[in-house]
Amino acid sequence: MNNSYKIFSGTKSRYLAEEMCKHLGVELGKMNTIRFSDGEFEVSFEESVRGCDVFLVQSTFPNSDNLMELLLMIDAAKRASAKSVVAVVPYFGWARQDRKDKPRVSIAAKLVSDLLSAAGIDRLITMDLHADQIQGFFNVPVDHLYSSSVFVPYISSLKLKDMVIASPDVGGAKRANSYAKYFDCPLVLCHKQRAKANVVADMTIIGDVKDKDVVLVDDMIDTAGTICKAADLMKENGARSVRCLTSHALMSGPAVDRINASALEEVIFTNSIPFDTAKCDKVSIISIAELFANTINCINTNKPISDFYLF
Repeated sequence: MNNSYKIFSGTKSRYLAEEMCKHLGVELGKMNTIRFSDGEFEVSFEESVRGCDVFLVQSTFPNSDNLMELLLMIDAAKRASAKSVVAVVPYFGWARQDRKDKPRVSIAAKLVSDLLSAAGIDRLITMDLHADQIQGFFNVPVDHLYSSSVFVPYISSLKLKDMVIASPDVGGAKRANSYAKYFDCPLVLCHKQRAKANVVADMTIIGDVKDKDVVLVDDMIDTAGTICKAADLMKENGARSVRCLTSHALMSGPAVDRINASALEEVIFTNSIPFDTAKCDKVSIISIAELFANTINCINTNKPISDFYLF
């Protein structure tokens, strides 16, 4: 292993870290996690990190043990005299709480950024934040990558005849518009009204989808209520086919059953969060390991990463 930097992984993101290391031609660093019977755990590095640039790979998806494990890894690296600590967080959890949208609520995304900063990170690498402004919550460099660099080649390979890019809600319009501009195709929006969190009361389509191949673009699928309702509505309005590109596969609760029963022909995720495709035969997974490996290499060699940004 190159002595100038080392890569370690949290428990639930090991599959991705191992793939990154293959692209980089290095070995994954050795670390140990001991779990106590009450649920508490401790992490320790099983090799020296003194004077090294340490990259810690861990997505902070539920449950909160993943975030806590990352914080302990950061603290352990700092106390072991690492030269620098870079948190590699493909999926940045708690990002949906990025502002005070009603009285007496927390801004969880800011709290998590404060926790990571207090633990001692020198840099953050992440992908497709729920809200771009979360980058400003940090006082250290943030490399915010976009899944467009892996999704665009896949969409192009489908050779869809009359493609339309769609957003399942108005909040995702900017993201969907970037795809529509790149492919020079129409943009369709869905306007939704929520009864409560994770429950969509009503939805309407803004735009024409009749006889079109619709590609819905979103940053995450949680319970799949919104995306499935949007897909069914597109089909009811005459769409020839409906598929979805989504960066992060939260897939909680009834998500799999909803997708299986929906008009969606295909759901394409990145592997920022582990998902067993055997649970749903409509799901395809595209790896982001090479994207993150190239970014780590550029940071380590002081090269720009702008070449990895399509939009």
